[in-house]
Amino acid sequence: MDAPSQPRFDVEHLGRMPYGQALEAQRAVHARVLAGREAAGAHVVLLVEHPAVVTVTKRHDAQGHVLASAEALVAAGVERCETDRGGDVTYHGPGQAVIYPIVDLQRLGIGIHAYIRALEEAAIRTCAAFGVAAHREQGATGVWTGDASGGPAATRKVAAIGVRVSRGVTMHGLALNVRPDLAHFGLIVPCGLHGRQVTSLERELGTACPAFGIASERLASEACEALRAAAAARAVTRP
Repeated sequence: MDAPSQPRFDVEHLGRMPYGQALEAQRAVHARVLAGREAAGAHVVLLVEHPAVVTVTKRHDAQGHVLASAEALVAAGVERCETDRGGDVTYHGPGQAVIYPIVDLQRLGIGIHAYIRALEEAAIRTCAAFGVAAHREQGATGVWTGDASGGPAATRKVAAIGVRVSRGVTMHGLALNVRPDLAHFGLIVPCGLHGRQVTSLERELGTACPAFGIASERLASEACEALRAAAAARAVTRP
């Protein structure tokens, strides 16, 4: 079994892939990681970019957070898909870096809260690497930028998180807005949070925004490092 402080991660590139197809890929990797539990196989981080899509969870009020009609979504070229992750309504599209860590929390020795904090840390570090100061907000999963002292109205969401854990292995994950079409977020109430702004590295940095591929690779790398750090921290405190 992997030493908790030194887990191994494989980053697999899916390219641009429709949401439903990527979900099937996640399920296949989930089965592989679960089967490798006793053999201490690698954890996997899938790196993907989706064509424009709105994903809707089974949460009771999620359906009502899709503001656009079916006809309006079609006219905008945006697909609608149901999903089994946690959270609410989310938009994915070109220019958004998405990672799906398929990791065995049991072997990492961490719980779901530490896992989500690690994903947030990966997004915060990625933003910082390119000159955007980002932070967490109490009671609002994800990563934000702007003046945190000014309250929710003064901050803008730059990364969203939605996960699922089945038999101790994670699915879904983290989406960082690098240079997506921000107008598409107006089709929904992002993550079910009314009145909150969404931003991107491009909006914050202008021409200094990094190339999409560079930002995506950095996000995947930071996620692996953040998860290793979380596992190491847990190993130190474990009785």
